[in-house]
Amino acid sequence: MLVSLPALLIPHASQAEVTTNWWGSWAQVVAEGNLSFIHPDLSPFRLWLEGQSRWNDDWQDWYQGVARVALGYAISDRATVWVGYSFVPTQIAGTDYFGQQDVWPAFRYVWPTELGTFTFRTMLEANFIHGNDPRLFPRQLIRFMRPLEFEPRLSLVLWDEVLARGNNSQWGGEAGFGQNRAFAGGGWSFSPLVRVELGYMHQYIDSNDHHSQVMQNMVVGSMFINF
Repeated sequence: MLVSLPALLIPHASQAEVTTNWWGSWAQVVAEGNLSFIHPDLSPFRLWLEGQSRWNDDWQDWYQGVARVALGYAISDRATVWVGYSFVPTQIAGTDYFGQQDVWPAFRYVWPTELGTFTFRTMLEANFIHGNDPRLFPRQLIRFMRPLEFEPRLSLVLWDEVLARGNNSQWGGEAGFGQNRAFAGGGWSFSPLVRVELGYMHQYIDSNDHHSQVMQNMVVGSMFINF
């Protein structure tokens, strides 16, 4: 169902042509914690640090990195608001290098249930390559994690994220659906402070003019650090 989701979301899918289908990988490290180490009164404030590296074309080329930093405030044990900045250096084979910069607010809600833990994250990025032509880029993530009964340190992890172009821009394309990322894998908790995840991500990217799509098959490895 996760892989078929993009076909339900893209109005032009029946008219479009899939032009690329290859394997690659993403690696990321995400650290998050509160600021009580500075002063106890700052414990509601959160810090989010993230680094990613991405390879495409059947692992022939490094093509993108992500450096992300954000400051958050915990409204409750479940809800956090964020404001952040991302730098996204990109060098796709055969094209010129460019460095995208993003500024964004975000809201995250964690919902523990008997079935497992659901996480909802909404982001509204303003993407800049040319300062006078920003692209609005809303993103919605739904994530599910369930520890396995026979080994609680091992978890089933599923998530799906939809990304859209909120406006027309000269470099960022026409408004509408942008891409869908669907992930299935497992996680292992070494301790309450360190967890790793490994799995498969199917990425479906719509072109700027909605006339063609790219299918990407990704092996994604992540490390999450709490402090």
